[in-house]
Amino acid sequence: MEILMSFLHSFVMLLAEMAPFLLLGFLLAGILHVWIPQKLYVPKISKPTFKSVLWATIFGIPLPICSCGVIPTAIALHREGASKGASVSFLISTPATGVDSILATYSLLGLPFAILRPIAAFATALFGGVLTNFASRNETVEEHEHEHEHCECHDHGHEHEHCECHDHDDDDHDHFECQGGCDGHCCEEREIPTTFAGKLAETIRYGLVDMVANVSKWLLIGLALGALISAFVPSDFFMALRQYPILCMLAVLILAMPMYTCATGSIPLALALVAKGLTPGAALVLLMAGPATSIASMLVVGKAFGKRTLVAYLLSIAGGALLFGWIVDSFMMDTFLTYMLPDASVVATGHHALGVFDYVMAGLLVAFIIYSKFPKKSKIQMEASMSKTFVVKGMSCNHCKMSVEKAASKLAGVTAAEANVSKNTLTIEGEVDEAALRDAVEDAGFEFGGLA
Repeated sequence: MEILMSFLHSFVMLLAEMAPFLLLGFLLAGILHVWIPQKLYVPKISKPTFKSVLWATIFGIPLPICSCGVIPTAIALHREGASKGASVSFLISTPATGVDSILATYSLLGLPFAILRPIAAFATALFGGVLTNFASRNETVEEHEHEHEHCECHDHGHEHEHCECHDHDDDDHDHFECQGGCDGHCCEEREIPTTFAGKLAETIRYGLVDMVANVSKWLLIGLALGALISAFVPSDFFMALRQYPILCMLAVLILAMPMYTCATGSIPLALALVAKGLTPGAALVLLMAGPATSIASMLVVGKAFGKRTLVAYLLSIAGGALLFGWIVDSFMMDTFLTYMLPDASVVATGHHALGVFDYVMAGLLVAFIIYSKFPKKSKIQMEASMSKTFVVKGMSCNHCKMSVEKAASKLAGVTAAEANVSKNTLTIEGEVDEAALRDAVEDAGFEFGGLA
């Protein structure tokens, strides 16, 4: 019973300390989503130059998109004209950190970690983009020599235009055609309202409903793991590893890269591990390599961008994580430990005395999490005689859901599309060619499984 109470105490304390910063971060995420459309920055990242990589990295840092959700976004940007280097830098910088995770990092890990984490993500993404441009320089020349991109918009008598994106993939390079999107919006996830009231409502809906739904699962897992480690693992369990920081970082890197971890949800786990003796540098490796890549993202990046780009992508993430982890452990370990564990007797339960406000915000966050889990009323009313349900694998958040629906709704004959993340299904209203639907879904970065 004592251990159970210790677990619950650690869980509640972690949640209460993160909640105010998370809610603020979610609102900022909604503001970024609604008020800064893709059309403002896509033209700046279209060329295979250092400037394009720099812009893509800058745009990616604050965006709170997970590693699964960023894949279709990066593919869409590439099809709209972004260079491979810019796309890879966006792939690295975006899931590694965001406004919500930066604020949550400050709440649990302290100011030095909150400052260094986005800096490390920025430098790693910049290096990854430059390395990708260098590795794919011959591919870029070949593509420009026989480039035949074309854009055709067809009106099928529905309230939407026909827009298709096709990927002609060779072993080490790819070529994209974009049919539709003549105004540059071929692959935007959802239309943003034009009125102020509509934008305000969309900001709140995206930030406090969609973002909470995307993050909540992994946030709760991270909180639970952090609380379990605090309750069950002896306080000096990892202390011996501090004598071998490089080995410690390599072990964490090998474990973190293939797994899917959330930039926000991994924070309480990192704090709990450091409290038990893991080095701050190894914790940084976990927070950089875990969210930035996973088995799923590796497979899709390899398919969509080619083998050379995949190698550059993985090398830059591994190299950046190890470099900054080594810097922390070699030169700043004591400073980081002071901020992360200001009171040696406090094990992963915060940096300041929590007040009523913190607990109210925690209750509000829990309420939003519960609300996000309730099934919403379907946007479309499917008629059984006119609808078909297909299996689509690889969806794990609302970004994935919107990407699949966007890809399907552009096909000829489709009047409505509704994806279900939990069931891995896509329901189509209207007549659709299954081969065309397969191409659209796979081009968006997901696995098509045929009729359900």
